[in-house]
Amino acid sequence: MKKEVMGLIVKREDGSEIVNYDDESFPSYIYEGWVAPKCTWANVPHFHSDVEIVSVTSGKMAYSVDGRTIMLHEGDTIFVNANHIHYSMCIDDTVAKYVIFIADPSILNSSVAVEMKALMPILSNPDISCIRFRDLNERTESIYNLMMKLPDVRHDPFQITKIFFEIWEILLFQSKTYGIVDTEVMSDTHMHSFKQMMYFIAQNYKEPISLDQIAESGNISKSMCNKLFNQYVGESPVNYLLHLRSRKVAEYLRSTQSSLSDIAALTGFNGVSYMSETFKKMFGQSPREYRKTWLSVPETTGQNVPVELDK
Repeated sequence: MKKEVMGLIVKREDGSEIVNYDDESFPSYIYEGWVAPKCTWANVPHFHSDVEIVSVTSGKMAYSVDGRTIMLHEGDTIFVNANHIHYSMCIDDTVAKYVIFIADPSILNSSVAVEMKALMPILSNPDISCIRFRDLNERTESIYNLMMKLPDVRHDPFQITKIFFEIWEILLFQSKTYGIVDTEVMSDTHMHSFKQMMYFIAQNYKEPISLDQIAESGNISKSMCNKLFNQYVGESPVNYLLHLRSRKVAEYLRSTQSSLSDIAALTGFNGVSYMSETFKKMFGQSPREYRKTWLSVPETTGQNVPVELDK
């Protein structure tokens, strides 16, 4: 794993995540993270072909999965299925800590029989966008305890595989025996349209973009465009665009010495004043304050500060 990007959400232009695996030869990522008010790495909609599992170790937070908000408290765990749009959320202005495990299900694919009988019943089920484990019961405790073992074996593919099999067994049992969180699934057509609009915005955020253009890129009406953005990411298309531009500003502030006027021009903002106002509204700091804070983080601890990038 590349130490300098540990904790990052690295996104392709279509909104899918390029998972920063701990070992280039083994497709898993394990991280002890946190989410706090106004942090730049929360509320970043993305998806990936890997599955994602998060256990909350302290505080409370939420996950949005395909537009459905899932509350999580200390001791809770959530499984997010492959290719579903999701992001973490801060709740009630509190800090939450968690262990996250992102892995390619192919790790478990030891035979065609295993794939067909154990993997595909979950991976190919459109009704399983996520599974939440909450309250104190045997399965919630079991999956939480397994998740707590992962940080210590982050560089041990054999132990990760062993734990992943145990976790998957619990997921299979839960999916067959108890209710799945998501009972209202939007059509694949709507999901495709939304991903197309995410891609269009990522491609064109540097230029002036209208609601008409965003809706047209998804081949839908403006009213449906607004509905889908509110459904999937809880904000309007315009606010989503401003969030993306602000995250790009944060990236330039962290990685370059460019002037604020240059950064505004590079990120689609019409002037430094509007950029600074929007950035502070999003993240609670002015761009100058953010750059100063980021530069003051010691290099040896920088990997513990999660941020996000869009590629």
